[in-house]
Amino acid sequence: MIFRLSHRLKTQLKHGPLSAAPLDGNIYADWSARSFTADRSRYILLSHTRSLYSVVMFGRGITHDGLFIRRALDNIREFMSEDGLGPIYMNFLAPATALVRFRKPLNKSVTGSMNELEATAKFYLQTGEWSPFAVGFKLNETLFSALALPGTGDYATPREAFRRLGLSRPASSSA
Repeated sequence: MIFRLSHRLKTQLKHGPLSAAPLDGNIYADWSARSFTADRSRYILLSHTRSLYSVVMFGRGITHDGLFIRRALDNIREFMSEDGLGPIYMNFLAPATALVRFRKPLNKSVTGSMNELEATAKFYLQTGEWSPFAVGFKLNETLFSALALPGTGDYATPREAFRRLGLSRPASSSA
């Protein structure tokens, strides 16, 4: 499994230099992560690199790799279970968590999309009426043209794109 850390999150975790890497061979096991602040609280945005399927979690007190991994995986598992995607987590993502690696962000397209997701998350979190968990559901309803099926010219949501992953090709074990 790969977590692609933003520079800010890498610094927060006191992690050394990160190397570049292609997408993980397991279509479900490549996630991008970034730290941000909203209304004076620290949060972490976890987005599946291919689909932008996202989870928002509290980031306060997460200062080292082990704690980040444990909380990130717990939040992803809980969120996916609540979203009806628990079997995908248990069958394809959980086995990949035996080996977690940190890498550089994949490309500017993913980084740019995460900038949009972060801005949307901040908007909801700053109202004080939304929990990070609930914000994740709002983010996964966001339309992105980059996630549409090729040739359709339509838009798709991260949730739709994530659910389509298994239809595009079988999940393989982590490389």
